[in-house]
Amino acid sequence: MSSSLFVLALMDGVSYAALLFLVALGLTLIFGVMNILNIAHGSLYAWGGYAAATLGIGIARFGLPPWLALPSLLVAAIAVGVVLGTVLEIGLLRRILNKNPILQLLATFAAFMILEDLQRLFWGVQPYFVSDIVDQFGTLTVAEVTYTRYQLLVLPFVAIVALLGLKWFLSRTALGRQVTAVTHHREVATAMGVDASRVSLLTLIVGASLGALGGALASPTTSFTPGIGADMLVLSFAVVATAGLGQIGGAAIAALMIGLARSFAIYLMPEIEVLVPYLIMVAVLLVRPQGMFSSVATRRI
Repeated sequence: MSSSLFVLALMDGVSYAALLFLVALGLTLIFGVMNILNIAHGSLYAWGGYAAATLGIGIARFGLPPWLALPSLLVAAIAVGVVLGTVLEIGLLRRILNKNPILQLLATFAAFMILEDLQRLFWGVQPYFVSDIVDQFGTLTVAEVTYTRYQLLVLPFVAIVALLGLKWFLSRTALGRQVTAVTHHREVATAMGVDASRVSLLTLIVGASLGALGGALASPTTSFTPGIGADMLVLSFAVVATAGLGQIGGAAIAALMIGLARSFAIYLMPEIEVLVPYLIMVAVLLVRPQGMFSSVATRRI
């Protein structure tokens, strides 16, 4: 493997890991607070990407200032997170909170299928793609390899800000401490005066917004077609399972591991590229069934 190819694979891996981490971060946050594996989370990624691409196309079509393209990604993610997060929490997850885990999986899978069909209804089956924002940031050269600044700098920066911002919120704010209390023991937190329903709604909105943000940030570099949400959902599950359910910091390391492994597999052994993330997950779970960063006795976020 040449040095240029190594650098290219490294940059591809870091860029992809940033997107994967954002989606996995939302998924693990929701599980940490509500103890529900939300299968519908993959659709939030797709909806965020479609919404961001639609806004980007609208900005170009109506001749609006090009600098609006970057804020539009955040606006699309928040809009999808608030609307779909609220609908999912109030309409579904709140009603199955204490139900059998199998029922929870089936119910969230049904929500995933509904959102996938609505996605096809609104946007059809044609690819959605908007690349203007990538062109605005330009390129840079690292070790004789030319790469886009958007993928190499913007995506990792947003992922790091999301991680640090969420950690700060959970540890330094009163509402964040309530979220942590509900995570440790919902009944005790409720007995101490914490509004668990409000915490759950906030968690769904934040988690859904993070999942949609991953899709929104991917829209300038990825062509969104039906089924893309399922692909990202499976990979984000691999990240969450590798790190340990409910582990926020661990999800960042697991996403980086899987992103880099997948990227190097594409260049070295493309025939096993799809298999590599799951080989990592299985290898970790065989040694530590609870995940790399979880303990058997406790579950924390």
